Amino acid sequence: MTEQSVEVAVEVPVAPPAAFKIFTEEIDLWWVRGPINFWDSARAIEVRIEPGVGGRILEVYADDALERGVITAWEPGERLEYRSSVDDTETTITFAPIDGGTRVTVVEALVEGGTRADYSWQNVLYWFPAWVTRRDTAPSTPREVGRLAIALSYDDPAAAARWLHTVFGLETWDRIPDEGRQPSWIELHAGACSIILLKRTEPGPPAADHAAWVYVDDLDAHFTHSQENGATIVQEIHQYGFRSYEAEDLDGHRWTFLQARPTQP
Repeated sequence: MTEQSVEVAVEVPVAPPAAFKIFTEEIDLWWVRGPINFWDSARAIEVRIEPGVGGRILEVYADDALERGVITAWEPGERLEYRSSVDDTETTITFAPIDGGTRVTVVEALVEGGTRADYSWQNVLYWFPAWVTRRDTAPSTPREVGRLAIALSYDDPAAAARWLHTVFGLETWDRIPDEGRQPSWIELHAGACSIILLKRTEPGPPAADHAAWVYVDDLDAHFTHSQENGATIVQEIHQYGFRSYEAEDLDGHRWTFLQARPTQP
């Protein structure tokens, strides 16, 4: 059964008017550009909030845009609300003064009669304080992931993330999962390179426990070339936020090839 609502909160070291302005005007700068963080990762070039009641929350493509939601309340420095266009939720975001800054709280609620609720803010909101902390010294351009990533499979990806962070000093553009938290997607970073931690679903050979992820400019052409030249196709082209296919090389190592975004260097 779908939960009726989900609430998450973070604190940032700026006053509510500044927090509201940074949240709404700079969302494209603090949005983490991981492969699952867009509805259509292969085409996305920007995330944008149009100000005011009736404004839209947009995932922008080169030739059009996906409307993620429509704003129903706009009170700068205090609150904004929107009705989702991609699931059956209403979201309220409040900016409350606290000692030393602002508590930003997001409540996503399933509307009456609704059946689908993605509740993505419970992951997304944690990107915001990271940007507020570094924005005075960071470039005013979106931070893009590199074209090469690795994926590692673990029995307990969250515990692995904590271990890799503590022992090897690996960081994340998101957050290291707390004890008891089991996010469905964990992505660490070394510079612009992603280290994706996945749940091991079944025992397999060592080669199946890790994979290289490579972003390419033309996924369809790449798939055809790989198939024609002897790659073992494990999964044909499919889309889950990102568009990709999986193959094995001559020694059975697993590779995932993804469609690069237009802005990906």
